[in-house]
Amino acid sequence: MTGPPEPHPALSLDETTHQRVRLAILAVLSETAECSFAALRDQLGLTDGNLSRHLRVLEEAGLVGQRKTFEARRPRTWLTLTRAGRKALRVQLENMEKLVTKLRSYTEDE
Repeated sequence: MTGPPEPHPALSLDETTHQRVRLAILAVLSETAECSFAALRDQLGLTDGNLSRHLRVLEEAGLVGQRKTFEARRPRTWLTLTRAGRKALRVQLENMEKLVTKLRSYTEDE
């Protein structure tokens, strides 16, 4: 007798990290120790409001941290990927790899 089938790998994708813009934010932040809000916004081609909204979700999940400074009397926001954020990105990539492997097994026969 066999047990229940293993869940499809697509079901293991995390809704917080899998969203396209949030995944891009995590990816960019993983490439550097710290990134300014403006640099991240420009690299991803987002508006201030759109980036802020996604950062809020990631911060509430504990995946992104920020610190505020003043440079030449102007506020500047610096963003970092937290330890939990690095782990979440790694897990998400592993889950995506499992999904790709499964899908390739069906398309290689074509």
